[in-house]
Amino acid sequence: MKTYIKILLGVVLFIALAGIVVGIHFFRMPHKDLGKAKPDFIITAVDLQKAFEDNENAATAKYVKKILEIEGEVESVKTGEANVLNVSIKSGSDLSSVICTFVPATDPAKFTSGSRVTVRGECSGFLMDVLMNNCVLVK
Repeated sequence: MKTYIKILLGVVLFIALAGIVVGIHFFRMPHKDLGKAKPDFIITAVDLQKAFEDNENAATAKYVKKILEIEGEVESVKTGEANVLNVSIKSGSDLSSVICTFVPATDPAKFTSGSRVTVRGECSGFLMDVLMNNCVLVK
């Protein structure tokens, strides 16, 4: 076998192994414990929704992929796929709300329609509703 083919084969093998190692590292990385994490922003659900409605690009740059602590009134509680709990928080708009997803182990009895809650989670964007993931209830 020619030398340049051996070198090329070695480089390709090295890149493949490095990709596998990096993939395994990210797969095994633990999730942040948002119950103990410091929020990047503390804001009401009404103000968060208004920020996205007023200027979606600016709000996306400011809030998406950040840890937010929001406060508001529970509108509805639903169990979604894989027993993920979805809590909708009123945003002052009839057409949209802030939807918070909780891990399956979260007790839905902690949320009653009309009660005020404070929730910490990671903002993932705006699609008619502001979406929050990996949420925890703040005492």
